[in-house]
Amino acid sequence: MKPQQGNWLSPAAFLEPQGVIENLQLSAETARLNALYQYGVIDKPPAPSLDELTALAAEICEVPIALISLVDADRQWFKSRVGVAITETPRSVAFCAHAIQQAEVFIVKDALADERFAHNPLVTQDPKIRFYAGMPLLTPEGFALGTLCVIDYEPRDLSQKQLRRLETLSHQVMAQLELERQTLKLQQTKIEIQQLKQQFVEQEFFSQQELILLNLANQLRNSLDLNTILQTAVDEIRKLLHVDRCHFLWCISDGDHLISTMTHEAKTPALPSLLDDFSGQYGAFLTTTISNQTREQIDNVLTTTALAPEAQVELMRLGITSALLLPLKTQSGQLGAVVCSDGHGPRTWTDREVNLLQTVTEQLAIALDQAELLSRSRATALAAQTQAEYLVEAMRKLQQTQAQLIQHEKMSSLGQLVAGVAHEINNPVNFISGNITYISGYIRDLMELLKLYQEYYPTPESSIQAKANEIDFQFLVEDLPKLLASMEMGSDRIRQIVLSLRNFSRLDEADVKPVNIHEGLGNTLLILQSRLKATSKGRPIRINRVYSELPAVECYAGQLNQVFMNILSNAIDAVDDCADPMITIQTEVIHCPDFDASNEEQITCTPQVAIHIRDNGTGISDDTKQKLFNPFFTTKPVGKGTGLGLSISYQIVVEKHRGSLSCSSAIGQGTEFLLQIPIQLPTTPTK
Repeated sequence: MKPQQGNWLSPAAFLEPQGVIENLQLSAETARLNALYQYGVIDKPPAPSLDELTALAAEICEVPIALISLVDADRQWFKSRVGVAITETPRSVAFCAHAIQQAEVFIVKDALADERFAHNPLVTQDPKIRFYAGMPLLTPEGFALGTLCVIDYEPRDLSQKQLRRLETLSHQVMAQLELERQTLKLQQTKIEIQQLKQQFVEQEFFSQQELILLNLANQLRNSLDLNTILQTAVDEIRKLLHVDRCHFLWCISDGDHLISTMTHEAKTPALPSLLDDFSGQYGAFLTTTISNQTREQIDNVLTTTALAPEAQVELMRLGITSALLLPLKTQSGQLGAVVCSDGHGPRTWTDREVNLLQTVTEQLAIALDQAELLSRSRATALAAQTQAEYLVEAMRKLQQTQAQLIQHEKMSSLGQLVAGVAHEINNPVNFISGNITYISGYIRDLMELLKLYQEYYPTPESSIQAKANEIDFQFLVEDLPKLLASMEMGSDRIRQIVLSLRNFSRLDEADVKPVNIHEGLGNTLLILQSRLKATSKGRPIRINRVYSELPAVECYAGQLNQVFMNILSNAIDAVDDCADPMITIQTEVIHCPDFDASNEEQITCTPQVAIHIRDNGTGISDDTKQKLFNPFFTTKPVGKGTGLGLSISYQIVVEKHRGSLSCSSAIGQGTEFLLQIPIQLPTTPTK
């Protein structure tokens, strides 16, 4: 992409209308323009919320220019812009004039290749637009006010994911424009309310309570903050009715049932708060009452038949002797209620008090509807912010995955190093092992010679006897054979370790080839021998091998050994706290059933090898089993597990070997992993 150069339009760049306006019916265009002017946003100052959405559109679509364009009679005006300095262009050359005729996104992949735009001055001259995508901004009535568009200097296209997000952002732009429209109406409503209030004040027909009620209604209407509305309501209602407590509750869905949540409270200062002490039978009673949208008037808690005995006891514990509940329902369907309560004995709620509270509740519902409109617009902005955070999180995960790939490459390099070291160690070990036999023969001959000397010369010279005493000749004769036997055993052990390292790494077997599964399991167990000797409690782990006769299996040997290592390491961790830790490894061949040409599944059936690895640990829960093969999921403490072992093992078995890897477990009954792979690796995916 090249940077913007020069002005978009010079006087010579203006084109005569090319039939864009003519294609619209005059009446329909007039209605569209009326809808545009009703929003009152043309030539108004920029809105930061819209600028954030425009910038997000440019970021998501990876373009240098993004605009919120509003198309009026003879121009397109940019309500928000990224990447350009000008605020408007003639409608005659506007790409958006075409886009508003569409119900969906309007895309020009290469303007020079499109005869409608090939000679457009915005294409042939600076800024030389080559790509355009515009999503119409549609009102609820279906009028297109303009577009949310993205522009590039190079031909290109958008992915389906980018198109969906561009459409989502266009809906959010309309929500913001709708908010500005409603705000304008609200301001007009406030003026009307002020005028009406002045008229009411001038009249003397209202009582003092009615004046208080009017003030409360105005306070509610003058605020768009939900918390302020609700707190103001409960404060004023408590003063109006002279009660000990006034609460507001929301009734919300929690799965398949409703629950009530007390969110705002006004009370006498000496009383304790009930915000954190609200549950039980009284809470269930309130939930039922609110969900049924019925009014509940309790003059005496002890004598009412509306409450269960448990709820009566609960209210008396809270110091409540009478209560009055009036439910409300917003336009969006949310359920709530205002609850007044007193603790000075029985109280008869008068019709005037009930009617006053009913009026306040109605005013409160109107105020909540206004606040909901603002909340939805904020939610739209929050959704955009959340989407941006999602992209950041996706980038973080991508970087984390990249780091893991680098770590995998490091481990591969480490495997090569181990194999190289094993190879270098193997040569001197072979030299030592090969010569120990000769050394043993030489020393045996020397010992026999010394015995002959002792037989025929039992009394040696004094200097020879002194030297024999000095070197403890008798001990040397007895210990030297033992020393040679120990050296021979050590060299054999080194050779076994070197062979196991080479077999485990399988660096010379990166491709698919037939291998001995039992040999791979044995090499893995040999590598883990130090962990099998004793758990953290000092108990040795028994290995129970139940091997069947297996044919050679075509597989990626090194990767399959990695799977064995991951599963066996987890099994060792699982039996760490067992009194008698044991791991059972069972292998078997799974043959196909007798061939049936009518059975489609048998046509693709291939014999498989099954490896069962069971432990007698504590087992795992069903919830954990469902997430067992998810990347980064681990039940181990921080620093002891990355959450990648079983995920990588699953990919190796399922994707690389076209097999299956499953887990069965129950709490207190241990865990079993079942690994199944075909004996002959198929060249095409199995059904």
